[in-house]
Amino acid sequence: MIENKIKARLAAGDTTYGIFLGLGHPIATEVSAGAGFDWLLIDGEHAANDHLTMLDQAKALQIHNTETFVRIVDHDPRHLKQFVDGGVKNFLVPVVDTAEQAADLAAALRYPPEGVRGVGALGARATNFGRNPTYLKEANEGMCLLTQCETRVGFENLDEILKVDGVDGVFFGPSDISADFGLIGQAGHPDVKSAVIDGIKKVRAAGKAAGVMTLDDGLISDYRDAGASFLSIGLDTNLLAKAADALAAKWR
Repeated sequence: MIENKIKARLAAGDTTYGIFLGLGHPIATEVSAGAGFDWLLIDGEHAANDHLTMLDQAKALQIHNTETFVRIVDHDPRHLKQFVDGGVKNFLVPVVDTAEQAADLAAALRYPPEGVRGVGALGARATNFGRNPTYLKEANEGMCLLTQCETRVGFENLDEILKVDGVDGVFFGPSDISADFGLIGQAGHPDVKSAVIDGIKKVRAAGKAAGVMTLDDGLISDYRDAGASFLSIGLDTNLLAKAADALAAKWR
């Protein structure tokens, strides 16, 4: 079985950088893959993606030297099954507010007795359609799960979430946090920043990986210095929009 390198790097505390992919097409995904990010995340929560478009992009990334994450649309564990059978190993799951939710997600990624993942190995890309006889015994160890903390409730339950076996880290979403704090549109507000930094430190103290998204260079540095190792520093949609705006403004 191929080693899950990004899981090992995050466990070791290595700092990694990546972007979210929302354009929804394998060619656009490959364009980003050539940039040299540590990881790319195919977004199924906010982007116009479905199961098949996300798997097509994951397949396109296999030949590139970058790690692939998938963010499912919600925290329903049932939405993980087709992705793990499709060969995806790394997941980010939004709005995980309780340890019970986190435990259900961790179980969904793993075969019994550690979890409850259904066995459909013969028809799965993950096993090369039944050609990999060792997959069933090795798959559990290779799964990587990051849960998102985006609400006050999530912060209140963070200690318990961090105790869940199978949760490799917690990712903080300042935009949603700011909204839940009554500060919508103010992701860089001092109260939001303070809460995120406190959360990052708590996650690192528990020996797990902390992640965060921001497009602010100063905040990226501050969150990295606080211990965040899974740093989302851009969106492909936003990068295209900024480049297009700049080019149009230059010549009009």
